[in-house]
Amino acid sequence: DDGSTFYTLYGHMINGSIQVTVDETVEQGRVLGTMGSTGHSTGPHLHYEVRKNNTPINPKLFLNL
Repeated sequence: DDGSTFYTLYGHMINGSIQVTVDETVEQGRVLGTMGSTGHSTGPHLHYEVRKNNTPINPKLFLNL
């Protein structure tokens, strides 16, 4: 949560791997946790979601690819 209209969601993280806490300020490049192979998946992956005013938006707008 950026404190205004944006927040991000991360799914399929390995249990116990999350390295940040609620309300902690993080900088770009910080490791937040470790992705895993949870649910009905065939391999490790990360579910990354960006929301603005609780509406999902394309996360590619925020990635430096």
